[in-house]
Amino acid sequence: MILILTILLFSFIINALLYIPFINLLYKLKLQRQLQKTRDAFERPTPIFDMLHHGKAGTPVGGGGLIILTTAILFPIILILMKYFFVQITSVYDFWIEVKVLLFTFLSFGTLGLYDDIKKTLPWATDSFFGLRLRHKLLIEITLALFIAFNLYQNLKIEILHVPFIGILHLNIFFVPFAALVIIAFSNAFNITDGLDGLAGGVLMITLVTFLIISASILDAPLSVFLALWLGALIAFLYFNVYPARIWMGDVGALAFGATFAVVGLMLGKIFVLVVIGGVFIAEVASSLAQLLSKKYRGKKIFPVAPLHLLLQYKGWPEPKIVMRFWLISIMLSIIGLWLAFLTRT
Repeated sequence: MILILTILLFSFIINALLYIPFINLLYKLKLQRQLQKTRDAFERPTPIFDMLHHGKAGTPVGGGGLIILTTAILFPIILILMKYFFVQITSVYDFWIEVKVLLFTFLSFGTLGLYDDIKKTLPWATDSFFGLRLRHKLLIEITLALFIAFNLYQNLKIEILHVPFIGILHLNIFFVPFAALVIIAFSNAFNITDGLDGLAGGVLMITLVTFLIISASILDAPLSVFLALWLGALIAFLYFNVYPARIWMGDVGALAFGATFAVVGLMLGKIFVLVVIGGVFIAEVASSLAQLLSKKYRGKKIFPVAPLHLLLQYKGWPEPKIVMRFWLISIMLSIIGLWLAFLTRT
């Protein structure tokens, strides 16, 4: 645990030193939030969102990219150094396959998110490639998620679910579509939650602490190292992301972090724990999905505006108040999730 905490602190220091020059770089690249009319998943205008968030125009996006970059570089280097200096490394799964799955998820969904950020921020991104439609993007997400899920099943031999108070369920090959659905759901849920300064990042920070405790308790060194690096970098990012934000995570971070969050939960075999500690993400995507489906098939809204954090903002809640209360809810959900994790431990 001393080594894991040292890695976390090291990651925080490295990223804290890099974020100011990284923010300046984003300004130079003009990767900044644009003052423009936004649209929902069905290409319908969202005037309430535009009204509430017009003051955020000009803020750089893509802050999650630095977290991905530093974590992806430091992760294999630290593991190699641990092996070189004969540090005992325990792993629940095949060591390097576990590393590859984590890095592939982080980098592949991050690359897809980077495409989204470029499309939304740079005026020259108007050619046929950058005109990729929502259904094409979803097809890419499904392909990536199925590939990752298949590797979890085929190479890491994961196919069980721990169900609290019931026991272990064996899904066999049906684990693949189930895991893919979980990955896609959390990737998009995280993206939807990333709407207020410090909201998604803060909730993720709390959930990663929970996952780090669980992974350390089962002595999975690669996963613990990865989570420590990710968490340290995320805390450095949050220093610049809390209200009023100097930088936004962007889709490059949101898609990657949501997908990897799901993969970590699946690797720990704690899908119900994943659902509990990720309750804020689920509430956000559920409110947004209900709104979209109602508008599509009923021709009217369920809520004045969605997702949930935007509804509270519309009702007059100050942005920091919404964020802090969501953080508190996440803390309590994480405590319940830890309780369930150790309850179902085998």
